[in-house]
Amino acid sequence: MAKASFSLRERDTKRAIKDRLFRAAVSIGGNGVLAGLVLIFVYLAIVVLPLFSDAEIETGYQQHSISTPSPVLMGIDDQGEQIYVLSEQGQLDYWFLNQPSIEPNYQFSLFNEPKRIVTQTGAYRWFATASEQGDIRLYRPQFASIYDDNQQTLAASVEQITPEGRLSLNGTTLENFTFGYSREHLSLAGLLDDGRILLRWGTTGEMSYQQVLSGHYHSAQQLLLTPDGMRLFVRTDSELVVLVRQDNHYTVREVVDLSLGDEKHIATDMTFLAGAFSLLITHQDGAVSQWFEVIDEERRQLALIRQFKLASELELLLPDTYRKGFYSFYRNGTLQSHYTTSEKLVLFERAYQQAPELVAMSNNEKFVVAYHDGAIDVAHVKNPHPEISFSSLWKEVWYESYPEPAYVWQTTAGSDNFEPKFSLSPIVFGTLKAAAFAMLFAVPIAVLGAIYTAYFMSPQMRQFVKPSVELMEAFPTVIIGFLAGLWFAPVVETYLPAVIALLIFLPISTVLVGGLWHCLPRKVLDDMPNGWHALILMPAIIAIVAALIWLSGDIEMWLFEGDVRRVLADYGISYDQRNALVVGFAMGFAVIPTIFTIAEDAVFSVPKHLSDGSLALGATPWQTLVYVVLLTASPGIFSAIMMGLGRAVGETMIVLMATGNTPVMDWNIFEGMKTLAATIAVEMPESDVASSHYRILFLAALLLLLFTFAVNSLAEWVRLRLREKYRAL
Repeated sequence: MAKASFSLRERDTKRAIKDRLFRAAVSIGGNGVLAGLVLIFVYLAIVVLPLFSDAEIETGYQQHSISTPSPVLMGIDDQGEQIYVLSEQGQLDYWFLNQPSIEPNYQFSLFNEPKRIVTQTGAYRWFATASEQGDIRLYRPQFASIYDDNQQTLAASVEQITPEGRLSLNGTTLENFTFGYSREHLSLAGLLDDGRILLRWGTTGEMSYQQVLSGHYHSAQQLLLTPDGMRLFVRTDSELVVLVRQDNHYTVREVVDLSLGDEKHIATDMTFLAGAFSLLITHQDGAVSQWFEVIDEERRQLALIRQFKLASELELLLPDTYRKGFYSFYRNGTLQSHYTTSEKLVLFERAYQQAPELVAMSNNEKFVVAYHDGAIDVAHVKNPHPEISFSSLWKEVWYESYPEPAYVWQTTAGSDNFEPKFSLSPIVFGTLKAAAFAMLFAVPIAVLGAIYTAYFMSPQMRQFVKPSVELMEAFPTVIIGFLAGLWFAPVVETYLPAVIALLIFLPISTVLVGGLWHCLPRKVLDDMPNGWHALILMPAIIAIVAALIWLSGDIEMWLFEGDVRRVLADYGISYDQRNALVVGFAMGFAVIPTIFTIAEDAVFSVPKHLSDGSLALGATPWQTLVYVVLLTASPGIFSAIMMGLGRAVGETMIVLMATGNTPVMDWNIFEGMKTLAATIAVEMPESDVASSHYRILFLAALLLLLFTFAVNSLAEWVRLRLREKYRAL
């Protein structure tokens, strides 16, 4: 027998090599996708994790022995290179830490005899001195760095203001005083030895106004004026008298018991938090409480906001210069730092051997200088994100000047005293709200449309409808958002009664049209080919929509007394032009093709022999659909809905352009919202790299990634369970 002249061995070898190469390429591609997702997650986590880290302090950053006798006041520059120290005798010494010397580098003599000294809280750096006769002087130490041929030369100076007149009356002496200075406006308040308080205010050049408060203030221990001079606080033990200036006249607004009726909770000191909107009250039992004004029953009053339980060995309290935190120093040298708004303990460390005698902070809050027994110790502080905590991100927070705790997302403002508010709750809520209304509109239309198209529609009509719906998915979402915001939203506002009526009458009218169709004679019904019934319903729907829009004014007159927005307002329902209703329609329009395509393929892919067998056994088409087709296609339908939900949650441009981007927590369909994706798109370009705002936007991206992963995982798990359950079909 002749041997074969050809062999498949060589061809089989080539085919095997190709198979291995393509198998390797597919494996590498799949693993690469997984690795990419893991790397994205890791990168987001790396950027986000520093938000929840504690502060760090490095004591001994600079150390220096100084010869200034009996220091009463000190300060440090933003580079940690220069400090000033004021002695009790009026000697102001400047010490340059990078130029060690046994003598001050600069020295100024401010006064020749001991005088009472007060400071202005925060980054203002002003302090004032007063004699018993009421002579007031204001000083501000200033640092300077001069660069010449890349050589740095340190310099120092003192700015001085001498107000006209005295803060005293004939035959009286000054016992205590305070001042407020802001933008050339100066206010002075002095406690006289006869128990009266003298107030003078105006500009630095002319103190135009004066008032004498006659009262029993002999025992007053502290006076505090806000920088604008509009409020004066007088403390006697735990009794705080609040005076406000109105029409160039100070009046007592209220008297507050700072101890809240507890003798062990007696107040021992008070100071301003940065910005001078809040009072920090130190109590005998070591607690520190924060108080600020709120509006209650149309009346402003001082309210206790929060308390911090500190140790009774508290020696010194140092407010931050521009943020809403404070440092506490204890007898054994322990240092703590709290941030009031987030109620976060950001620092707890045994930083010193014992409590310092004086402390001060640089304006940028990067350096803390402590004085003890003739030596100063400069500590370098790293505290980048004190305002971030679990409570500030997810719980209601009581911010300054707010009437009550609230969920607030507000990252910028025009005021220097603005405190960023980073509550993620309203934008997460807005994301879910937008997705919920979009799915409420899209799911019934897409799923029912997919079932009709795949099971009832004629093949000729399906060949036209299915590609048309799938083509909608290629429509740019920015165009949908543009049309929704600039065209559809004004139309909805103009014809709001008709839109509300459509939500009610359109489903009802659809059922009525179907009922009327079945009431026609059998001969007419038989003349209509199966699968073309949608052509009958479409003109009816168009006619109903047109009629309701035409009757919009009459509907508003009949049902809403001529003004639908006023009626909504009477029920506490506000209306914004760009609202959740507009977003629901627009985003639903964008989500429908995704759900429709996957669901239609799932229904259409049900094996024909299953439905034919059901019909052959006597089941009706509807029974076959409900008990055979839908059960078999349920994994695909559920996956379609989950894919649509993921698409809705991650949508950016439609939400960005069709809503007012207002971070409110309200299910009102006529109000807007702010979503995670839109927030990232709008605010990422304006955020500073590595700032709290920047990292929180990455946290928002991480939340979106986790939500999408959870939704897809749930969809896959449910799909596998459904497929296993109905595999027997």
